[in-house]
Amino acid sequence: MFDLDGVLVDSEPVWEEVRRAFVAEHGGTWQPDTQSRLMGMSTGEWAAYLHSLGVSMPPDEIARGVVDQMAARYRDGVPLMPGAVETVRRLSDAVTLGLASSSPRTLIDVVLDAAELKECFAATVSTEEVERGKPAPDGYLEAARRIGADPRKCVAVEDSSNGLRSAHAAGMRVIAVPHPHYPPAPDALALAWRVLPGLDELTADLLLA
Repeated sequence: MFDLDGVLVDSEPVWEEVRRAFVAEHGGTWQPDTQSRLMGMSTGEWAAYLHSLGVSMPPDEIARGVVDQMAARYRDGVPLMPGAVETVRRLSDAVTLGLASSSPRTLIDVVLDAAELKECFAATVSTEEVERGKPAPDGYLEAARRIGADPRKCVAVEDSSNGLRSAHAAGMRVIAVPHPHYPPAPDALALAWRVLPGLDELTADLLLA
């Protein structure tokens, strides 16, 4: 089970830039811990949070505005993480792959289409499609359900604190591939079964172990 943002796509800097500018343009105040708190939230959750920062728009309008800007940025070029495409294609030949992302469905589809990876995943889930976003386990549990897999026999690949907590709460073994500029909290990283420096280290032999 892959996460998307920060694992396959170097999107956290783009999310931060777009949302920070959106908050500033619409009367809100970005806080020092805002980006770390936003990582892993579902669309509804982060839109409500940006509204609480003083953005003078309803959450549904905030979500549409930010997602439209993100989609436009992605259509200009998706910032894939090093080795992302090669790793997914290599592993899809050996194991069943799923994806559980906090990104809205629109952005998941834009990324996978642009990277020509959609056919590699047996199931993809946006936390828009479940009750709770990360750190709750709902997205990972739904991805396992769609594949027909026991969550306890799944391995999740994550980078963020909320993502690590989510996959661990789902009962999965968690491999952490921390983003160099957005490292997870130590207590969240401690939940990982393995910590890898990059996707190139993620092999079928490791997963099957």
